[in-house]
Amino acid sequence: MKIRIGVGFASVPGRVFAERVDALEKLGVDSLWLSEQLSTEAVDPLAGMAFALGRTSTLKVGTSVAVLPGRNPVLLAKHLATLAAVAPRRVLPVFGLAPARSGDRGAFPVPAGKRGAVFDEALLLLRRLLAEDSVTFHGEFFDLTDIGIGNRPARPLDVWLGGAAPAALRRIGRFGDGWLASLVDPVQAAAGITAINEAAASAGREIDSDHFGLSLRIAFGELPPATIAALRARQPDTDPADLVPLGWAAARDLIARYTAAGVSKFVVYPAIGEAEWPEFLDGFVRELMPLQT
Repeated sequence: MKIRIGVGFASVPGRVFAERVDALEKLGVDSLWLSEQLSTEAVDPLAGMAFALGRTSTLKVGTSVAVLPGRNPVLLAKHLATLAAVAPRRVLPVFGLAPARSGDRGAFPVPAGKRGAVFDEALLLLRRLLAEDSVTFHGEFFDLTDIGIGNRPARPLDVWLGGAAPAALRRIGRFGDGWLASLVDPVQAAAGITAINEAAASAGREIDSDHFGLSLRIAFGELPPATIAALRARQPDTDPADLVPLGWAAARDLIARYTAAGVSKFVVYPAIGEAEWPEFLDGFVRELMPLQT
């Protein structure tokens, strides 16, 4: 497996975004990942991706994880194809079902009770538009006749998906090119990979063994009680240390356990303040980049 470790920007605001992007490029970091954080000061993941790709020459940029249902898949396909033309092989789209903040769902409208169905149909249409010159599609939610997006990537983009519920794992196996998980421990990651591969086989597909990734939050110092409570609410039977390592040594050990479970791509989100970014990046280069293969 090719182990690659990138850095995630969760709530990094626009006023320091260019500075952070420049630092990642200068340090030779593999990839930058941008979260869908609508109600915060963080940059929009698609706009931020365009800015970062245009500003750099080697840095790969991904969405971690952008919401698909509620976005127009034709316009999104055009957006991604344009980015792929500007920055070949550096565009890493990952999509999910819904925003993390329930209050943001209204910004991604879908018919009541149909979010999963819209996701499936939008994803199928998006993939076809990125792979075919002209698409005719008559579905429940989208109706298109003989529409294309102009120049397409020479190699169709890999579209990864997030989520860990059984339905999400089945969707990845049926329609996705990879999995970017979050808040699953190594045992759960291994089980998720098995479930995805089984769903892919049932659909006559195969997921590349290098296409299983994880968003990993790293903390320095003790976890705040509110964070521990949130982790226990999400994973009541899992030790928080198996989800959020404390310090570099614990992070290296946990990454080794995930790698043994079949995960080879990592997005590291540091739980730090704005002033601590230079120190974090120095540590990231020293402690984690040597783990890449």
